[in-house]
Amino acid sequence: MQSEDKLQATCFQWANNNYCLKHHKPRLSVFSVPNGGTRNKIEAMTLKSTGLKAGVSDLIALFPGKAVFFELKTETGRQSPEQIDFKTVVEALGFEYHLIRSFDQFKKTFASLAGNV
Repeated sequence: MQSEDKLQATCFQWANNNYCLKHHKPRLSVFSVPNGGTRNKIEAMTLKSTGLKAGVSDLIALFPGKAVFFELKTETGRQSPEQIDFKTVVEALGFEYHLIRSFDQFKKTFASLAGNV
């Protein structure tokens, strides 16, 4: 089974190479907010005080006039309570949020969104 990190890297690289380069019209943007990992106490406190937020989706994509949030999980992966809370806030504010469990699902969803621009 593919790890979540590998799935995220594969999805990011595909979206970036197919929709986010200078010659793409419109040029979209996809990026991550590195909110995980191991940090020392001082670094963690600094990051939290400057806006680090647990639960933020793995990838955020900017399409003309809208932002879309993608949470990437393996087939058996489960969202944390913080991720579920982030999803609730995002959707309450009128944004799209997609729970993605495979590269094929990501490609279809992203391409569909890009086709609507």
